[in-house]
Amino acid sequence: MRATSRLNKLYVELLRENPDWATDARRSDMNHFMARLVFCFFAEDTDIFNGEGLFTRTVDRFSERDGANTHVVLGDIFRAMNIQPSARAAALPRVPTWADQFPYVNGGLFSGATDVPRFTRMARTYLLHAGSLKWREINPDIFGSMIQAVADDEERGALGMHYTSVPNILKVLNPLFLDDLRAALADAGDNERKLLNLRRRMARIRVFDPACGSGNFLVIAYKQMRAIEAEINQRRGESHRGSEIPLTNFRGIELRDFPAEIARLALIIAEFQCDVLHRGQKDALAEFLPLDAQNWIVCGNALRLDWLSVCPPTGTGVKLQADDLFGTPLRQTEIDFQNEGGETYICGNPPYRGSKWQTEEQKEDLASAWTRHAKLAKTTDLVTGWIARFMDYADKETNALAGFVATNSVCQGQQASEIWPAAFERGCEIRFAHTSFKWANLASNNAGVTVVVLGIGKSSPTPKKLYQDDFVKHCSSIGPYLVPDSLACVQKAKGPITEQSTMLFGNMPRDGGSLLIDTDTAAKVLATDPLTSQFLKRFLERIYIGRRFRNDTERLEKLFELYTKMTAAAKARPSAKAVRRRSAA
Repeated sequence: MRATSRLNKLYVELLRENPDWATDARRSDMNHFMARLVFCFFAEDTDIFNGEGLFTRTVDRFSERDGANTHVVLGDIFRAMNIQPSARAAALPRVPTWADQFPYVNGGLFSGATDVPRFTRMARTYLLHAGSLKWREINPDIFGSMIQAVADDEERGALGMHYTSVPNILKVLNPLFLDDLRAALADAGDNERKLLNLRRRMARIRVFDPACGSGNFLVIAYKQMRAIEAEINQRRGESHRGSEIPLTNFRGIELRDFPAEIARLALIIAEFQCDVLHRGQKDALAEFLPLDAQNWIVCGNALRLDWLSVCPPTGTGVKLQADDLFGTPLRQTEIDFQNEGGETYICGNPPYRGSKWQTEEQKEDLASAWTRHAKLAKTTDLVTGWIARFMDYADKETNALAGFVATNSVCQGQQASEIWPAAFERGCEIRFAHTSFKWANLASNNAGVTVVVLGIGKSSPTPKKLYQDDFVKHCSSIGPYLVPDSLACVQKAKGPITEQSTMLFGNMPRDGGSLLIDTDTAAKVLATDPLTSQFLKRFLERIYIGRRFRNDTERLEKLFELYTKMTAAAKARPSAKAVRRRSAA
């Protein structure tokens, strides 16, 4: 959080000094600049650069204190890292001697324009302060989110609200496939043949996040698999062996171009740190630079793309396809896989947005995903589009499994009664699930939303797992409401089953706030017409208190005080029927 806070201050100061860099035309340039800075801070603290603190010390030494030439110094450093050492002497303009100590990085990170926004004295100070942090200690699992939080207007306002915690992501990845790999490792013991087979199996696993953002799920999945592989190598006496798990087996789709690029960079950083941890600094440094220029994270609309074309379960070729010409990321390089594949696991935390709050474009996206169940596109949360796309994927690749974080509304009320019968009819089931919990994160304010975790696959006889906090229940099936051993689903009924009045609409505050009244108005209404007390009482009790002032103690106390008075007055007052009888008499 300290790193993000300092980068945020730098970002805001630079935009203040360079307002043209805040325009749509230059926003991508600003984002690339911030990504370059973060890479340099990380590289100078992990010996990727020759000498600890090389980048920050160089800027401090060769830039003016008032920041006047800081952009020139940074531009020369970035340009040097895009030119191979053998070609620098002939490069024009010449690379300064002091910049020649930086290695050749490339990999697309320093290619293209190397211009830098102009700095003020304060911006230079923020830059040096950021460089003074111990970047070696920064959790790489949030590397991508950290850059995105600085460069994205909405997320920067929250300062890291989407730094998803590793334990929460593992609630998806562990039951999806990591627990099975660890069980296979335990079963192998020291048997070299079993260990070798497990290592070969892991090298063919493909992990696909069709809502990858800046790559958190992919990075954590990669690191966990590398840890298991390292244990295999240790038991086989091959501790310094290079990894057989290709980074290109970790695929993603992201709607925005900058997070898509950051996801690739985050995976590259994760690979380096895993090499340092499991093989040693020397072997890691020998293979790290120059960076791979390929980007196997697809920038596109996941609800429009054919997932099988992005992450086919077998084969090495990739050919992207979309529902329409405009949905295809035409400039996306199609990066082939390094092996024939084996198992495919789909995971992620897709965006949530209720049907009433979706934009027209999002409604069209959802309709594209729910082509086989058109009615569901009109009433379900945006996240269900990813469930629909997975079912299409699983129809053709029956062994695929998915684990998604979803808003808990998909397992409640109307949505549960519509989504899951459709899924069950198509031969899908809930393999595992976490009941409702708060999706916490690593931000200082630790904001979150109540979610469920859903593991989905084709129907199978394997036992299902239902998690609730620290407990797990093994069962034969998991129902629409995340109830064990029951697929029962509450269906709509147009009429009551007893002699009650017909219900025209359920209990839902869908008035847009028009029926809400404050305490003063309520008191005036009661004084004018005492018979309204029964209606106000129900309204305050069930809607106003429950939804409006849940976190407002002072106003809640006032409401309870008013409610108490109203209840007492109602008990002392004759009923409406008694009043009418007296009037008739």
